[in-house]
Formats: sequence, C-alpha cells, structure tokens
Amino acid sequence: MTTARVGDLESNVARSGSSANVVILKEETWCSQFRNGSNPWMARYVYGLMFMAANLLAWVARDYGHGALTEINRLKGCRGTQYCLGTEGVLRVSLGCFTFYMIMFLSTVGNSKLHNRRDSWHSGWWSVKLVLLIGLMIIPFFIPAPFIRLYGEIAHFGAGVFLLIQLISIISFITWLNECCHSDKNSERCHVHVMFLAIVVYIVCIVGIIMMYMWYSPDPSCLLNIFFITWTLVLLQLMTSVSLHPKINAGFLTPGLMGLYIVFICWCAIRSEPAGERCNRKAEASDRTDWLTIISFVVALLAMVIATFSTGIDSQCFQFRKKEIRADDHIPYGYGFFHFVFATGAMYFAMLLIGWNTHHPMKKWTIDVGWTSTWVRIVNEWVAVCVYRKCPSHSTSEHLAGCYCLQ
Repeated sequence: MTTARVGDLESNVARSGSSANVVILKEETWCSQFRNGSNPWMARYVYGLMFMAANLLAWVARDYGHGALTEINRLKGCRGTQYCLGTEGVLRVSLGCFTFYMIMFLSTVGNSKLHNRRDSWHSGWWSVKLVLLIGLMIIPFFIPAPFIRLYGEIAHFGAGVFLLIQLISIISFITWLNECCHSDKNSERCHVHVMFLAIVVYIVCIVGIIMMYMWYSPDPSCLLNIFFITWTLVLLQLMTSVSLHPKINAGFLTPGLMGLYIVFICWCAIRSEPAGERCNRKAEASDRTDWLTIISFVVALLAMVIATFSTGIDSQCFQFRKKEIRADDHIPYGYGFFHFVFATGAMYFAMLLIGWNTHHPMKKWTIDVGWTSTWVRIVNEWVAVCVYRKCPSHSTSEHLAGCYCLQ
C-alpha cells in the first residue's frame, strides 16, 4: 500500500513539474531569480537593457567621440575627417555587440529543455556576461580600419535580414489576430470589435496619406514623393481587393493593419530624406537641433530596441514543421533565435545611425537620414506587400486558446 502511494506521488510530481517550478519562481524575489538564473522571462529584459546600452554607446561614439577616436593610432587609416571617425565608432560598437550576441546564439541554439547547462547559461552568469560584453566592446577599437569597413559592408546584409525577420513577425501577428477573432469560439463575440478596429485603421491610413500629400508634396514638381505616396495608396487598395476575394475572404482587418504598416513605412521613408529638400517641409526643422529633434531621436531609438526585443521572442512563426505539444520542461521561447535577432539588430542599429552609408556624414541627434535610408524603407515597403499572406498560419488550438476579446 505504501509503495503504491509513493508511486502515485512520484507520478503526480512528474506531471506537475511545471506548476511546481512556477510556484518556486513566484516565491523567489526578483533579485534572487536574477542571481540564480532561474527565470528565462526576466533574462530577456536584461538582454534588452544590454542592447539599449550598446545603442547609446554607439550614439555617443558617433556624436561625441571624435576627440577620443582621434587619439587611437590604429584609426588613422580612416578615410575622411570627423564624420568618418564617427561612422567607424558606430561600426566598432556594433561589431562588439554583434559578436556578443553571436556567441550567445552559438552557445544556446538547439536547446529545448529547461534546467540544463545551456538554460542556466542563458538565464544566469550575468557577471561573466557583463565582463564579456564590455571586453567585446573595447576590442573592436583596436582593430584596423579596413576590417571595420569590411564589417560595415557585411552589416548591410545583416540589417536586411533583420528587416525581413521583423516583417515576417509582423505579418504573422496580423494573420494570427485575424484568425483568432474569426475563429468559431470568438467570431460572434468579436464581430463588433473587429469591424470597429478595421474602420479605425482605414481612417488612420487615409488620414495619414492625406497628411503626407500636404506635408511632403507641396507642389506638382515633387514627383518622387507623389509617386511614393500614391503607390502606397494603390498597394493599400490592392491588398484590400485581394483580401476580399471570394477564394480568400480574409475580411478588412488584415489588409487594414497591413496597410497601416506600409503607410508608416512610407512616412518613415520620406522623413529620411536629407534636410533641405524643398519637397520635405518637415525636414527643414531637422537642420537645427531642438527639443523636437531630440525627442524624435529618442523615440526612434526606443522603437528600434522594442522592435528587436519583441521580434526576438517570436520564433514560432518561423517553425515550418507541425507544432508539437509543449512539454512541461520545454523552454518558453527559442533562445538561439532570440540571440540571432539581437545579433542582426546590432547591425541594424549601426545602419540607422550611419544612414546605411559608411561615407555619409550624420548630424547630431539624427537617425536614419539620407537617400540610401529612404530607398531602403521604400524597398522594405514593397517587399512587405510581396510577402503579405505568405507567413505560416497560426490557426492552431494552442494559439487560439489564448485569444480573448473585450467583454
């Protein structure tokens, strides 16, 4: 009898292992969880703060590090004056950040279980990783300039990979939200909410396009901006028509949200045009540094960090195999994918801070400015429409179980 009870107890403990771990995490303080490396969800915020610190360091190196960079003998091979030194300073910080996250990627990729060495390495050992990050930030400043310029060329490709991952993640979320609201469980309850949200989204899209016509195409000679804005409107209409086709019948919400995204990209692209362009009235204010310029820079920097952070935990939309039931000891998100996104994000923030051009001078408190940045944004918009509705569907019971609408 005793043996049977012990067996039942062991079986219950095995089945409730995940719940026990949650109870332990709740009983521990945040400080103890951080010190013991027992909370992978908290770990991602620490990596996000490290990434933010690298962004700020790259900005300081670009805008205020010219004097310090000039003192380093190995930087004398830099072609140009202070602008080149600023650009290389950004690339050197980016290289250190990229190396750190690639090391984390290589050491955690393929791990799928909790409570093993690689899980402990991902969620803990913060003092070691802090020393490693600082060391990797310092070493690139002693690397010869030709190697840094080579890294700058490679970073163009890495930043493009980041944009593609981010794009697929956004489309995946939009598709998941649409299927969630149209599922058998939520279709009746969410009908009014979906229609209201779709109407609001389309109104914002139309208002945004009208405002761009007013701000960025003040006269008929601004043909390039008129083309960008008009083509965005055409793409919005095209996506809506495709979504309403009887063979697809995806409704208004998906093309509306996707249209809002491409309108935002178009706005960012035109805003990236260099200051002084007569067709860009809003760019005239960026010719001087004021509080609005500083706020715009800070918001853009935070948005980039948040985008990297949110994309890093969305590895499920890149799983092309049939999803298996998650075990109790399975990791909550893909560690390898998480670090890979941050590694490509390190290349992406470098491109934003130098305007995607290693020989382009960037003024203080500016980000992603230049004709190269403009065309990168426009191409990103067109690619977004091309891959629209190509992301794998999320209409699984596991995902739909977490869908809730406002009561």
